[in-house]
Amino acid sequence: MTTPLPIPPTDAASRFRFGVTGMTCASCAGRVEKALAKLPGVLSASVNLATETADVGTDGSVSAAAITAAVEGAGYGVAVEEVSMAILGMTCASCVGRVEKALAKVPGVQSASVNLATETASVRVTAGTPREALVQAVANAGYEVAPEPQPPTAGATAVPTPPPAQVAAHDRERRHLIIAALLSLPLAVPMLGMPFDQHWALPGWWQLALATPVQFWLGARFYRAAWKALKARAGNMDLLVALGTSAGYGLSLYHLLFTKPHHGEPPLYFEASAVIITLILMGKWLEARAKRQTTEAIRALQALRPATARVRNANGHEQDVPVSSVRVGDPVVVRPGERFPVDGEVIEGRSHSDESLVSGESLPVAKEPGDRVTGGAVNAEGLLVLRTTAVGAESALARIIRLVEDAQAKKAPIQRIVDRVSAVFVPVVVTIALATLLGWGFAGGDWTRAVLNAVAVLVIACPCALGLATPTAIMAGTGVAARAGILIKDAEALETTRALRTVAFDKTGTLTVGQPRVVAVEALDAGPDAVLSEAAALQSGSEHPLAHAVLDAASEAKLAVTPATGIAAIAGRGIEGRIGGRRHLLGSGRLMQEQGIRTTPLDAAAQRLAAQGRTVSWLAAETDAGFVLRGLLAFGDPPRAEAAEAIAALHAMGLRTVMVSGDNRGAANAIASALGIAPGDVMAEVLPGEKAEVIRGLAHDGRVAMVGDGINDAPALAAADVGFAMGTGTDVAMHAAGVTLMRPDPRLVADAIDISRRTTRKIHQNLFWAFIYNLVGIPLAAAGLLNPVVAGAAMALSSVSVVSNTLLLRRWSPRARH
Repeated sequence: MTTPLPIPPTDAASRFRFGVTGMTCASCAGRVEKALAKLPGVLSASVNLATETADVGTDGSVSAAAITAAVEGAGYGVAVEEVSMAILGMTCASCVGRVEKALAKVPGVQSASVNLATETASVRVTAGTPREALVQAVANAGYEVAPEPQPPTAGATAVPTPPPAQVAAHDRERRHLIIAALLSLPLAVPMLGMPFDQHWALPGWWQLALATPVQFWLGARFYRAAWKALKARAGNMDLLVALGTSAGYGLSLYHLLFTKPHHGEPPLYFEASAVIITLILMGKWLEARAKRQTTEAIRALQALRPATARVRNANGHEQDVPVSSVRVGDPVVVRPGERFPVDGEVIEGRSHSDESLVSGESLPVAKEPGDRVTGGAVNAEGLLVLRTTAVGAESALARIIRLVEDAQAKKAPIQRIVDRVSAVFVPVVVTIALATLLGWGFAGGDWTRAVLNAVAVLVIACPCALGLATPTAIMAGTGVAARAGILIKDAEALETTRALRTVAFDKTGTLTVGQPRVVAVEALDAGPDAVLSEAAALQSGSEHPLAHAVLDAASEAKLAVTPATGIAAIAGRGIEGRIGGRRHLLGSGRLMQEQGIRTTPLDAAAQRLAAQGRTVSWLAAETDAGFVLRGLLAFGDPPRAEAAEAIAALHAMGLRTVMVSGDNRGAANAIASALGIAPGDVMAEVLPGEKAEVIRGLAHDGRVAMVGDGINDAPALAAADVGFAMGTGTDVAMHAAGVTLMRPDPRLVADAIDISRRTTRKIHQNLFWAFIYNLVGIPLAAAGLLNPVVAGAAMALSSVSVVSNTLLLRRWSPRARH
């Protein structure tokens, strides 16, 4: 589809231009035009089949959602795209709400989500919506959009560094904080002598000289942001600070100029306004520093990407080239101690791979020809040559980073409550401050006291803590989880995982090693070799794990195998094919039963093997009298070494564990017994299509998780409240499941639930502190029980305490350590 040139809205009418998907002929275009023309407020509608675009003129009353609904109602789709922008100038939760509202009003915007902790906006727009319109909307709301980062040039370092503007801003904030502290200290020190009846106050004009630069130079940021908020007819934290400190400064200036006491200095409060600004600057600096620490996990992952790769050309020569120049299929040489620059398959050499920072696997993993390696891992002792399988955005590391960034950008459901509170927070606080001023002034006649109490109300209010409570916890929680090899898709999966009651496991490959071997062959008329040979003939060409086991056993027995003809899979039951012109069947007891094949002669052997935890497959051949049993094969797939510990950990957390398997009941019960799963929680002989129904049945007792490989168990993963995909993170499971486990260790399930519970607990703690500061502090300030300086310190402390509490999550470590 051709991306259309954007048409910005005009003053006379709002114009939308967007891509339409699903059109195949001129009548499709006509249908879309008619559907759009029927919308109230649409002045014109034109659809171009060649460019697959629609051009709609409206009177300004039509929303993007209504246009999208009309197109979808006609049976077509609207092409959409995600736009991510860095927003500068946000200070509190009220700012978040204002930016979201401004973006939502832009024609073409379907949804907008702004994250205060990452200072980013994720906007879903119809394809062709001009970025300039979004930037202008943000500017009109009083904020700025940071320039888009330029892609790295060839040979540039891959280690992420903060943009120069960001570094300069951090340096400036630290410098301003130091200057503010030096200027405020002489004003604050005399306050220490007051309890001891010592009056060390500086002369009034000296106080004015020290407080003025703090108020109007170092505090200018609050005035600028407050003015932008007022122009946008909104309020934010900066407006509260500007109003409060200006009131204190103005009252002091009035007394200095016009009040003539009988002796000494007039009552001055320059120290209050100066110290409040200094404390808030300190809080903002500490908050920014702590926020950078919450994104440490992303930066650590980004730093794993090498900038160059050593490619071997057709002549055998090696050359260092930028990673961006490497193509799929290129041979890449990796020396000992170097990081793998690309995802690849080993074609030469043997070594070990340290994947601790990629998958959380703490022990080096042996690599030999045929094994896959992940870009970003460290090659240990041997020289390896790889055949490149993925580079750039398609590499496992890039996908991991993208998944973690997406999870950190999305809002948790509980954040919606905070957003509603933040929308009315500033107007309510200003109203309370005005009521405090008038109440104290008219009731007691002491307008100085009234102003100071109103100032305390304004400066103790802290909407910034409300805005940071949820996103910082999500960033820290998903970040430490990613370092442990647990990728949580979004905040909703995080909240759902914490509330799980039941965890259902697929057996093969999840609780077991997933590499079955033939451990017994029982034959009736023919010998065991004949049964094995016929089974191998049916399984030749299959990628099923049991097929590999049969072919490996035939190879070890040095049997000559001639592939069967007419091979066809029988879904959930087995396989059929022709050997020597006669049909053969290989599969489960259910397949034999459905075909009316008597298994009585080997039932005792099958039951004995099943009781040992073996999977049994039956072989039957067609004769003139119908199908007759030829024999059976028994497969052994031992439990994973960590599986029993994983089940015990989940039981200790109060969770029910269930095994869902397509295997026979005897084999499933044997594995379950070895792992500690109750016999009543074993669902055996379940067909792949039936697993989803089993999961839905379990959901009657509470929220259910399904743990599987993410491909064969896809329907069950989708049916569960949370799907856990166990794998390497390189397949579609990363997008299908709510949680992806980067290595096949079932203990990570308990770790994922644990970090979800801890993160959600942090969110609740943060919101408690953010609300309690306001619910307790504002009434105390209005009652005249808080000094403005103490109120300012409490306001600064609120944000710092919320972010510091979040940073405690960084101390979490998974149980799944070797």
